[in-house]
Amino acid sequence: MGRIKFGIQNGLNVARAGYTEDQIITACILADKTGYDSVWYMDHTNVPQWKKAIVLDPWVMLSAIAAVTHNVELGTCVTDAIRRHPSNIALAAITLDRVSNGRACLGIGAGEAQNLKEFCIPFESPVSKWEEQIQVIKKLYSSSPDHTVDYEGKFYKLEGACLQAPPIRKPHPPTYMASGGTRTLMLTGKYGEGWLPIGYTPELFEDHAAQIKKSMDENGRTDVEKDNFQFALDIDVYFSEDAEASWAKMKEAVKVSLFKPEVLRVHGLKEIEGFDFRKYFTEYSMSNQDWIVKMREAATKIPESVARSSTAVGTPEDIIPTFERFIKAGVNHFVIRFWGKNYFGSIDKFASDVMPHLKQKDESSATFLGGL
Repeated sequence: MGRIKFGIQNGLNVARAGYTEDQIITACILADKTGYDSVWYMDHTNVPQWKKAIVLDPWVMLSAIAAVTHNVELGTCVTDAIRRHPSNIALAAITLDRVSNGRACLGIGAGEAQNLKEFCIPFESPVSKWEEQIQVIKKLYSSSPDHTVDYEGKFYKLEGACLQAPPIRKPHPPTYMASGGTRTLMLTGKYGEGWLPIGYTPELFEDHAAQIKKSMDENGRTDVEKDNFQFALDIDVYFSEDAEASWAKMKEAVKVSLFKPEVLRVHGLKEIEGFDFRKYFTEYSMSNQDWIVKMREAATKIPESVARSSTAVGTPEDIIPTFERFIKAGVNHFVIRFWGKNYFGSIDKFASDVMPHLKQKDESSATFLGGL
């Protein structure tokens, strides 16, 4: 499975707090210097329910971060396959890879109505478009004026197309696919170099990782591809001296993030009668208060124990078992969203008080297995 990696996610946590560009870049420099493996940036158009939030373009910010860091990988968490032509995404990933000297990653998903509805961008056949995007992007990675590429799909077409800047990372920046349904998990096993979901319990992660591994076998992925595959997880961390008090304040929001059919299936929970998941995922947007209210009401029925297992809250001693459980479920790359007022302090505390323990345990386990 490879060594355990740790990264920080600049997502809703920093946007909602209203951190400036300088503060975000400073946090990424800190992560680079304190031993993190990766830095990620969300790709949202807006989050209008938080009017003071600052929402920035990930590709521009990651390029700025690349200029002041030296070690961390840099990725989108995640770009969607609806708002941009695949040639734009491929060129952006290559450019980031070149300015970072081979540290780029492409996190990409099928999109969501949240970033599309108010901009009147159609949300039609998202998974089929996503599959074609991945195919087109990978073709363009290896293209050049002397090696033009063609593609004939339902949604995209290339005729003698090429890009003129090869990536530094070989064969190309790794693709982390954000997936959580039967078909998208299959596509992740078929095309991805990594998987990057959010809002998971250990049980759901283990279930979905097994589906990806099955797809990798069915699609003839090599042993090297399987060994190098990154089973990542976007996970929330909230440092607090009083874990119970902090959990009481955040549990409803956590339940909302977990409320999806797959969580209910894996944990044997009866689906909430009357809640239309398909309509929710295709129509929901941050400005639609009706859907937000419906979601919050339905999510309250998720058991406390299930919700609590998905989030790391409390002191370093409280947090370590949560990470150990996810490692046991198959996670080998944690992408952490730190919440709370002291963002810089949380990055430093995790690096000094949590990361060494988990890495030491991981190394001990690898040594033990290697001796068998």
